[in-house]
Amino acid sequence: MKLAVVGGGSTYTPELIDGIAGRRASLDVDEIVLIDPDAYRVEAVGDFSQRLLDHAGHPARVRTTANLEEGVDGASAVLIQLRVGGQKARASDETFPHLCGCVGQETTGAGGLAKALRTVPVVLDIAERVRKIAGDDTWIVNFTNPVGIVTRALLQEGHHAVGLCNVAINLQRKFAKLLGASTGEVKLIHTGLNHLSWERGVLVDGVDRLPELLAQHAEYLGEEVSVPVEWMRRMRAVPSYYLKYYYSHDAQVAKQQTERPRAEVVSDVEEELLKVYLDPEQVTKPESLEKRGGAYYSEAAVQLVHALTSGGAGEEHVVNVRNNGTFDFLPDDAVIEVSSTVDSTGATPIPQPPVDPRFAGLIAGVTAYEYLALDAAIKGGRDRVADALLAHPLVGQYAKADQLADELVARNRDFLRWARA
Repeated sequence: MKLAVVGGGSTYTPELIDGIAGRRASLDVDEIVLIDPDAYRVEAVGDFSQRLLDHAGHPARVRTTANLEEGVDGASAVLIQLRVGGQKARASDETFPHLCGCVGQETTGAGGLAKALRTVPVVLDIAERVRKIAGDDTWIVNFTNPVGIVTRALLQEGHHAVGLCNVAINLQRKFAKLLGASTGEVKLIHTGLNHLSWERGVLVDGVDRLPELLAQHAEYLGEEVSVPVEWMRRMRAVPSYYLKYYYSHDAQVAKQQTERPRAEVVSDVEEELLKVYLDPEQVTKPESLEKRGGAYYSEAAVQLVHALTSGGAGEEHVVNVRNNGTFDFLPDDAVIEVSSTVDSTGATPIPQPPVDPRFAGLIAGVTAYEYLALDAAIKGGRDRVADALLAHPLVGQYAKADQLADELVARNRDFLRWARA
């Protein structure tokens, strides 16, 4: 099987390669093509990736190219992991919302909208070119943030696409360790949207162990996801790390204004990693890769690609998928993040218990924002940007939405074709 990675020059691509090297029996990959216009980065990552595979005794060969069509030709699956504008644009996303006292974050709020506007047109262009070369049936696995919005853009255009994030598998691993269970034994009732989700059940052999986790390990879990212990127990749920931006907005803004932007930290880590990758003696994944983020990315990615391409029985994974009636308070074409059965035909959400209004209200509100955000990303226009910002719970005021829209457009003009017209 041939696997293509668009954005293969990313410094966390070796996480994926390491996952493939460790699953030789279940994922029959013999060729991996890393596609990236940055020759320096992709060659450094590609050479290191080959050494990882060789050291693990895996027979797959790694190639690098800047040519998308060449890279995806004959691929069974194409993974997209882009950052349009690089860490410089991310640094802007993480800071310009502070002008209005709003959270600065690259996947949600005003910063997340800026990233969506830059990213959606690029991903749609890539996906269309993949379809022409590799065919309609080629699976696109989207890791590109904001995952929910980008995945909905792909599905709306009829692509065979599934979105994936590492939040759920990260929590699954933590739960398994606390319960003394294997990761595969733990099933999640994962409810929500990308970066807006709650674990409402943690099933082991069909028994919900969440009450036990909240009774015995709430202090640890509260620290991990940055929410108060008593709130978690009252809600009977464990939220994702990203809910702190909603539930503790003002405190997070104050904290961000005293800290170095994450983009600058990641830039330093990437520089360090590239030096390691260039060392011909380095044949194993460096510990410093953990600083880059994306814990268990490789595990989630490899498992999902296997489910989509193996032709075997369905596997359960938490993915971003079309709603199709799963949440009765959302349109069918909304993209949600839930536990799903995944096989070669795609992902089908597993039915869930009714969603409490405490969760459903925020899910519905952010879904409405995502519709407006996608509309702005596809059609352009400053007023569409302002409308999307006004609808976002992290902005939600006329004056702030207008000011942030103008600032967003000014800072991202080089990436927005409609803004340069």
